Amino acid sequence: QLQASGGGLVQAGGSLSLSCAASGRTFSSTNVGWFRQAPGKEREFVAAITWRGSYAYYADSVKGRFTISRDSAKNTVYLQMISLKPEDTAVYYCAAGAPLVQIATIRGYDHWGQGTLVTVSS
Repeated sequence: QLQASGGGLVQAGGSLSLSCAASGRTFSSTNVGWFRQAPGKEREFVAAITWRGSYAYYADSVKGRFTISRDSAKNTVYLQMISLKPEDTAVYYCAAGAPLVQIATIRGYDHWGQGTLVTVSS
């Protein structure tokens, strides 16, 4: 199971760090992604990291502001978010299991966490 945490309320320009911890399985050999879903909108890709942490991928809307990383020893993937904007407000989900060719797609992932709410006030 995947457990996302770290969401909260922050002012525009602020920062938050999200965590995605795995229990009952290991992240060590799986690609992991972060997605988000804003109210009334479809779920969208945010960032992903390959299983060795060698490569990271980002949506254009978060490049330069978000950083994805992983700590295999802690079986946890992180999403560091800075310079947050009101349009970053969403429920953020972590997911695991996508093959590299589908690492930025929703359908590529077969395991999903429950989501954590990030609210950015203007």
